[in-house]
Order: sequence, then C-alpha cells, then structure tokens
Amino acid sequence: MTQRLPLSLTPLDTALAALLRGVGPVAAEELPLIEAAGCISTGLPLLPAHPPRDVAAVDGWALSAVDLVGASSYSPLPLAGLPVWVEAGGAMPAGCDCVLDVDAVEVSGPLAQVLAEGVPGQGVARAGSDIAENAPAAAAGCPVDAAALLLARVAGADKLGVRRPRLRIVNVPGATATLQMIAELASAAGLDVSAHEAGGRDAASIAAALHVSACDVLLTIGGSGVGRADATVTALIERGAKLAYGLALQPGRTAAAGRLANVPVVALPGSPAHALAVWLALVLPLIDRMSARRPRRTVTLPLARKIASSVGIAEISLLAEEHKAWMPLAVGEWPLHAIANADAWLLIPASQEGFAAGEPVDAYLMRE
Repeated sequence: MTQRLPLSLTPLDTALAALLRGVGPVAAEELPLIEAAGCISTGLPLLPAHPPRDVAAVDGWALSAVDLVGASSYSPLPLAGLPVWVEAGGAMPAGCDCVLDVDAVEVSGPLAQVLAEGVPGQGVARAGSDIAENAPAAAAGCPVDAAALLLARVAGADKLGVRRPRLRIVNVPGATATLQMIAELASAAGLDVSAHEAGGRDAASIAAALHVSACDVLLTIGGSGVGRADATVTALIERGAKLAYGLALQPGRTAAAGRLANVPVVALPGSPAHALAVWLALVLPLIDRMSARRPRRTVTLPLARKIASSVGIAEISLLAEEHKAWMPLAVGEWPLHAIANADAWLLIPASQEGFAAGEPVDAYLMRE
C-alpha cells in the first residue's frame, strides 16, 4: 500500500491537542545524581541546612567583635589569652562572631595583641548561608543542572527525585544522522532514551519494531513521506495506530501524530530539518507535559526584518540574535547552516501572514 497525504492537512493545534489529550506527568522516581542530570526535578528531597552551624569562611583568628572596639596598629589591644585559630570550614568557637586575618593579631609567646577591629560576621559563613533548611536542590518543574547537583552533593544527598519519561525511537534505515540528533536532544531533555533500528524500510520490518509496552512515548524516524520506499505510516496503521497524517506545519508536513495502544506516537520525517521542526512543535510540548516541566522561557526582541508566512500553514522560523534584535535565518525550509547558527525559534500560527520588521516577538531559545 502506497502512503498518500490526505487532501486536507491536519492543523498543528488540532494535532497537538489530540496528542496531549489525557496525558499527565509520569511517576516520579529517585535517581543517582549522575543519572538525574538534565531530568525534571520533583523538588525532592528537601536538603538540610548547609553549613549546619556557623563556620569560618577563611583561615584566621576567631574573636568577638565587641571586644575589639578601638583596636588598630597605632593602638594595639592586648588580649587576656591567646585567641583560637580556625581553618576555613571549621566550627566557630562559642562566643566568637568574627575571624581576623593572620596579620591582624600579633602573638609573642603567651601574649597576643589585636591590630584591627572586627565586625560581626566578618570571615564567617552563617548556618544555612549556602543552603537554607528544607530547600530543594532544584525547584520542582526545573531541569536538574550543574548547580543543582552541586547543592545536592554539598548537602550529602546521593539521589534526587525526578520525572524521566521513557522514549523509544525506531529508526528506519537511511535516517541515521537524524536519529542521532533526536536521541541527543531527547537525552539532553532528561528522557530515558532507547533507540532501535528497523530491520528494513518495508512495512513489515518497521511494524516488527513498534513495541510500546515499556515506553511512555514512541517516535519513528524516516519513511513518513510519500516516496515508493516510505512505509512508516502504513506500518503504524497496520499495528492499529490512530494517526493524523499530514500536518499543516512547515517544515514537517509529512509527519504523523497519534496513539498506538494508548501510547503517544509521532512519526518524524527523515530529513534533519523537518524532524527538528516536528520535535519543537509537537514532541517538546508532549514531554514537557509528561515531565511536569515549568513553561519554557521565551525571549522578546524586535524583528530585524519582516517574516512572511502563508495563511493556513503553521511555520517555524529560525532566528539569530543580532544587536538586540531577532534576525530571521530561515522560515518554511531550513538549510543545515541555519540550524547550526540559530539561537531561537518562532512559531508563526496558521492564522497569521507573518510579522512586520520591528515587531516584538516571543521566541523560544534553541538551547536553554
């Protein structure tokens, strides 16, 4: 059976709403820190305060600031006994609230005199100054980044609560570069990625790889067009998938989206540009919903020049930031150099003809 696009393309909004219908966050799990990197945090566990008590922030002499009033190199203040020397990170002695540098105290045998005043808190890290009591390493709904991992390690946590949707990718032979791109994007987005190669480009070989029992999302890559060797959509339908095939989206017109055994499935084109566009427009909102991710940040800047678009087709424009403005690099069709140089992307709704030069637009960053 030859795949054919329907005469009427499915609007992007309709396809996305159907893909998201009934989808909620996946179950939370605790992962070792190295595995939690990039995943979306649940906000747990809550960390203990760090430091747990007042500690020295620098090496020096621990003293009480109120006892040092008037001390200077011209008027040294004799001490009744030797002050306590503390190393950075060491607990502050009782009654001491400042740490003076080594040169601020002269010691001669059992005698000591202070050559400078101190102020309360000088050279001291207060209890909870690095990590407040019951603070999360990463806020719920935010990616676990290097800073979150640092807080967890300093607080002594070895695991973090995250949501990590399971993604199965089935690659149709001939789209290896696109497979690697999508797998890398998915891993960076915190997904548990499992990639598989179909045994061939025919419908039977592709269908044999379409297992959904151990995944939350199924992606296929390649074979979604109308060429004589394209059979991915046919294979999905033969397996019982309910699909919207042919999207009013450019790039990405030959993608398909729907359900296979109640698991969301998206058929990505084999072209890197078209697959990336569908990833941005359809897959990212899906995995964000499953991860309970906070809304992605947009950056608002004026357009450096006009963007023209066709009414009835949602189009994605790639943008580069130049002189505090968004410079359009490509719209509708994307050369690879435009992808490489893009800082952000802008979805132009099917109801609009584009945007005028100088008009402020909200663009999503390609790399957050």
